[in-house]
Amino acid sequence: MARKRSTTLTDGELKLMRVLWTEGRATVNDVVGALPGSRRPAYNTVLTMLRILERKGYVKHGKLGRAFVYCPIIDRTRAQRSAVKRLVLDLFDNSPGLLLMNVLEHESVDADELVQLRQLLGEDLSLRTAD
Repeated sequence: MARKRSTTLTDGELKLMRVLWTEGRATVNDVVGALPGSRRPAYNTVLTMLRILERKGYVKHGKLGRAFVYCPIIDRTRAQRSAVKRLVLDLFDNSPGLLLMNVLEHESVDADELVQLRQLLGEDLSLRTAD
């Protein structure tokens, strides 16, 4: 049975998207060259992954001479929101609160982030009581 296609980014796709978000636009060779580490994937592998990202609606391409140039059409923030939404739906019974409690219980959150969370929660609570 064929594996269900993921609408969110795989780890490999995320690496390519990070390059495109940083560069704004890049050829396949540019993407290969910008990938971190000494074991970079082959040109054809990156090309295939960029085509998959295009089918998923994350990038588009144009031609510059003989080269294809890829540009992100989904920004990092939108991709983050989509991934978090999927995570909340799949693992936390569609409850953002359960995700937040899990993070606060099991992960280290620095003081500045806690201040920001308190401000966000305070704003959210004041908006709800004003309704």
